[in-house]
Amino acid sequence: MKQIFIKKFHISIYCLFFLTSGLFQSLEASSFFEHQPQRIISTSPSITEILFELGLQDRIVAVTDFCIYPEEACQLPSIGGVLNPDIETIVSLAPDLIILQSDSAKVKKNIKSLGIPTLSIQVRTISDIFESINRLGKELNCQEAAKKLLLLLKNKINSFKQRLAGQLPKKVLLLLGDSSDPARDLYAVGPGTFLNELLVLSGGKNILKNSKAQYPKLSKEYIIEQSPEIIIEAGPKSNLSQKEIDYRVKQWNRFPSIQAVRDKRIYFIGADYILIPGPRLVKILENFAQVIHPDLLKSQTEKISFQETVKP
Repeated sequence: MKQIFIKKFHISIYCLFFLTSGLFQSLEASSFFEHQPQRIISTSPSITEILFELGLQDRIVAVTDFCIYPEEACQLPSIGGVLNPDIETIVSLAPDLIILQSDSAKVKKNIKSLGIPTLSIQVRTISDIFESINRLGKELNCQEAAKKLLLLLKNKINSFKQRLAGQLPKKVLLLLGDSSDPARDLYAVGPGTFLNELLVLSGGKNILKNSKAQYPKLSKEYIIEQSPEIIIEAGPKSNLSQKEIDYRVKQWNRFPSIQAVRDKRIYFIGADYILIPGPRLVKILENFAQVIHPDLLKSQTEKISFQETVKP
C-alpha cells in the first residue's frame, strides 16, 4: 500500500478557526487611507502570508502565535493566540492598522475600545482569497504586486485544469485531523469551503457534496454507505510517523467494504499550509491531485518534498 506523508512545521489545530471565522471586527478602515499604514498587525496566518507575498513585511509589527510562515514571520512580536490576544501588547506596539478576518466578533469590544483602525477580509473560498489579495493591494498601495500574485495563482490553477481535463472525478472523503479510530464520528470537509473547491479542482468528487454543514461530523455508517474511492486525512494531526500511519491503516482495515480500504488508497497529508486559506493554496491543490491522479502527475510528484512508503 502506498501512503503519502508530507513534512510540516508544528502548527496548532486552532488553524481550523481560520477556516470558519475571523478574529477582529472594529473601526473599519475607509477605501483608501489618507496616510499609508506603516505599523500593521496581522491576526491570522492567511493574512500574514498574503502580506509577505505582497512585499509588505517591513510594515508588519506583529503577528499571532500561529503565524509560522514564512520564517521571517516567526521573528516578529506576537499578540498571542487567536481567541486570547494580548491587548497590552497590541497597545504597546502602537499599530496604525489591524488586519483581521471577518465574520467573528469574539474580541470585537476589546479592539473597538482601543480606537485602532481595522481592515476586514474574508478567506472562506478561493474567490474570497483572490478578492482579499486584490483589496489589500488597493488599500496598501501595492496593486502591481497583487496583480502579479493573482496572475500567478490563476495561471497555476488553470494549468491543473488543463492537465486534469477529461479525467473522471474520483469519489473522495476528505477528513480533518485524527482518524485513528474510524469507528467513532469523524470531521470532514463539506461544500462552501476553499478545501472543497481545491478537492474538486484536483479531480475529486466530495462524497459530502449535499451537506448543509461546511465541516460536518460523519458516522462510520455514512462512510461505509458512500464507500469513497479515496480517503485523505489532512491537517496538523496527520503529520505522522510510519508507525502511526501503519496503525491508522490497520484501523481502517476493519471496514473492508469501503472501496478506498480495499484498494489501499488512504493518504495522510500533514503539511503546515494544508488548513491555511492563502497564497499557498496551489500547493494544497498539487497535494490533492497527486493522491487522486498519481499516474497523471507522477513527474510532478517526484519534484515535491515528501516521503512515499510502499506497504506490502
